[in-house]
Amino acid sequence: MQTAEEAAAQERAPLLVLGPLQELLDAAGIGSGPIAARMIGDGHSNITYLLSRTGADVVLRRPPRPPLPPSAHDVAREARLLQALESQPVRTPRVLLLHEDEALLGVPFYVMEQVHGDVIGETLPERFAPPAARRALVDELVDALVELHAVDWRAAGLEWFGKGDHGYLERQLRRFAGLWDLNRTRELAEVDELLAWLTANRPEQTESTLVHGDYRMGNVMYGPAADPPRLSAIFDWELATIGDPLADVGYLTANYAAAGIDSGPLASMSSVTAEPGFPSRQDIVDRYAERSGRDASDVRWHQVLAGWKACVFLEGSYKRHLAGAGDDPFFASLGTVIPEIARYSLAIAHREDA
Repeated sequence: MQTAEEAAAQERAPLLVLGPLQELLDAAGIGSGPIAARMIGDGHSNITYLLSRTGADVVLRRPPRPPLPPSAHDVAREARLLQALESQPVRTPRVLLLHEDEALLGVPFYVMEQVHGDVIGETLPERFAPPAARRALVDELVDALVELHAVDWRAAGLEWFGKGDHGYLERQLRRFAGLWDLNRTRELAEVDELLAWLTANRPEQTESTLVHGDYRMGNVMYGPAADPPRLSAIFDWELATIGDPLADVGYLTANYAAAGIDSGPLASMSSVTAEPGFPSRQDIVDRYAERSGRDASDVRWHQVLAGWKACVFLEGSYKRHLAGAGDDPFFASLGTVIPEIARYSLAIAHREDA
């Protein structure tokens, strides 16, 4: 929509209202003239647009349309984290504008710089075809995670961002069990069984670091010119907090497609890494352990946690789809995808060689 009046006349609120947004960018000194907007990214949670106007190409990030689950899709919290990390050796885009007044778009949103490069998904850009480049992509993915976990979050002023004690894993189970009660649209015994297994087998947490919460190949970008490849930015910090760093390692490997194994439905969005020349899941764990100095010998529990949390989050998206609130065609598939994720995660939990 172009104007607030046009937006008010719609049955459903538009995702962007360009006129008032243009005025806001003008006031912030971010380019000039009309805005051309294009949705970008493969995310199915918060929504990202590339905004182009004279003198500026920037990225706007906002939640989906309300109603939203409590504490979910908090882009203002995400933006404040990115602002805090600007002084830290973490590969993040720079936030240009945070707008928390919901009058303009009906939700808070923020604007960040555009980072150029490639996000790896189902196809591999030609420049990454050589085997050495394929390994370098994953090495960079692991090394950037090690850097993230090494941040002194207290010195960065992030005491507000999480509790910082050793109760993160217990809180994850409690919080997402509550979200499941809120989100569920049907009875799924596999999801309940996952929670029972996670509760019975919860490991002891030994340290707390900054964790991303959604760290995978599809949420990073590789710069356009580096040889070997260089990871230039980490995106989608919605689930970040202070917690157990092994949760990120478990999530990364659970979402990583590898050759010669059933990688499961979570890995489908970045399936290219199942091609020859890419490292295995165990290679990822080994490199992380070597570079971080942490014992990552058994991340199975954290892989199962990743699958269970995905079921809980996606069920919320499926619930919005059933209510007619979601436009993403991916949501229509969740009726079958969520049980598939749960069954795959149960297979990891009960793997005899684990």
